[in-house]
Amino acid sequence: MTLVSSTPMLRAASRNGYAVAAFNVHTLEMLQAVVEAAEEAEAPLIIQTTVGTVKHLGADYICASVHAASKHTKIPMALHLDHCSDFAMIMNCIRAGYTSVMIDASAYPFEDNVRITRKVVEVANACGINVEAELGKVGGVEDDIIVDERDALLADPEECAVFVERTGVHSLAPAIGTAHGIYKGEPNIDFDRIRAIREKTAVPLVLHGGSGIPAAQVKRSVALGMAKMNVATELRIAFSDAIKDVFTAKPEENDPRKYMVPAKQAVKSIALAKMELCGCIGKARDIG
Repeated sequence: MTLVSSTPMLRAASRNGYAVAAFNVHTLEMLQAVVEAAEEAEAPLIIQTTVGTVKHLGADYICASVHAASKHTKIPMALHLDHCSDFAMIMNCIRAGYTSVMIDASAYPFEDNVRITRKVVEVANACGINVEAELGKVGGVEDDIIVDERDALLADPEECAVFVERTGVHSLAPAIGTAHGIYKGEPNIDFDRIRAIREKTAVPLVLHGGSGIPAAQVKRSVALGMAKMNVATELRIAFSDAIKDVFTAKPEENDPRKYMVPAKQAVKSIALAKMELCGCIGKARDIG
C-alpha cells in the first residue's frame, strides 16, 4: 500500500492501549529488515530517519526506497523525519514524500517553541501529514544534538496542555526521564508525569530513547499512554556487531552480501522484539 500519515496509526494505538514501534534506519538493509519484521508481525510501522541520515543519503533517495518498500506490503507504513530544527529541511522532506515530521524546537523558550511548531503544523495540515514536537529536553545524543543530563528538563503537564492547544500539533514527545543512546544504568522514568500529561492532552504521546529501556518500564509507559516508541541505537549496534562478527571470522571477506545478510537479520530480530514489547503485533488491521 502507499505510505500513510502516522496520525491514524498513532490515534488507533492511543485509543487501544498499545504503541507503534518507530525505527531509525540508515541503510537499505536496515529498511528491508524492519519492513520484513512488520510484515511478519502484521504490525503498523513507522520508518524514521535523522537529519544526519537525510544529509548522508538524500531525501529523494530515502523516499524512493521507502515508497518502493511500501508497494510490496499491505501493512500501513509512515516515513518520519526525526528531531529536526531546520524549517527548510522539513519542507524539503515534505516535498520529497515524507508523511510525518518532527519539529524539535525544545531548545528555544516556550513561546518560540509554540510559534515555530505552529508554523510547521500549518504546512503539514495542508498536506495531510503528522507533526510531532518535543516539550522539555530529552537527554543524551541524537545525531549532533547533545543534551547533557544536567540540562535535561522534564515536561510540565500543564504546559503540555497549553502547547498542544496553541500549536495544534498531532503528537507530542514530552521529556519524562528517558535519554537517547544506551543507558549506563536504569532510566529514571517519571511514570506519574506520563499519567498527568496523558490526562491533560488528547494527542498521542511519543516515548523517545527507546533503546535499552527495561521491558517492564516500556510496558508500563505504554499502559500509561505512550502511543509510539522510538528505537535507534539498538538497531545500529546490532547491525554493526553482526558485520564485525563476520570480519572476525573471515578477515578477508570482501563480498558485501556476505556481511549485510547477517546484519539485516540482526536488525530484524531486534525489530520483532520491540514490536512485541510495544504490543503492536497484529494491529495493522486497526488502521483503515
